[in-house]
Amino acid sequence: MSVSSTRNRLLQALPPAEREPLLAQFERVQVQKGEVLWSVGDPLEVVYFPEAGLSSNVAVMSEGRRIEVGCFGQEGMVSTASVLGADRAPHELIVQVGGPWLRIGTGAFREALGRSPILHGLLLRYAHTVMMTVSQTAMSNGAYSVEERLARWILMAHDRLEGDELSLTHDFLSIMLATQRSTVTLAIQALEGYGAIQARRALIIVRDRGMLCDLAGNSYGPAEAEYERLIGPFRGTAAASSG
Repeated sequence: MSVSSTRNRLLQALPPAEREPLLAQFERVQVQKGEVLWSVGDPLEVVYFPEAGLSSNVAVMSEGRRIEVGCFGQEGMVSTASVLGADRAPHELIVQVGGPWLRIGTGAFREALGRSPILHGLLLRYAHTVMMTVSQTAMSNGAYSVEERLARWILMAHDRLEGDELSLTHDFLSIMLATQRSTVTLAIQALEGYGAIQARRALIIVRDRGMLCDLAGNSYGPAEAEYERLIGPFRGTAAASSG
């Protein structure tokens, strides 16, 4: 069935005259929690624009250790490598929270980029915000405590998901924070102690977003502000309404 509308915020930022013919080339697919859509070095045969959910780009070390280097939801697309002219995946792509995504073949996508300077410019600006996010992650991992890094990551997930209940396991969070599961458990308990969150089995509930922002400090915010300056709003309803 032809796609005529979308919840993806990048595509929504396009003028209707640019967006409508592009959407006609997409198909809508459903991705599932835990699904690995590609591994490091796989050919980039398709490009995705999520309409819901949460996924991560994960760097994989030679010994098999995994560290998240970026997360995205309906504000983004994957892979920005396709925008920049690369043809193989630099990272593993893991779905954390499933949902509908739009998919287009890489060949058709690159033809669309060539025809539309507006689309190309928009996605280059998005790639810039992704690189800022990666830089913020590197700074956070090197200079901030696990509790501060966890607060940042919960804020990033809250930005991209609808509602205050985030379906996140301790195992996933240990990958996201590049630390052991037991350390994640202690950090979650610390944030609960501040009243910022409530934790249940495989679920984090945001109770005080302002407190999370205070705890995350300067590790959170610059990349998000740059996205809003260059592209537009990307936060989910709950995150936007709570500040």
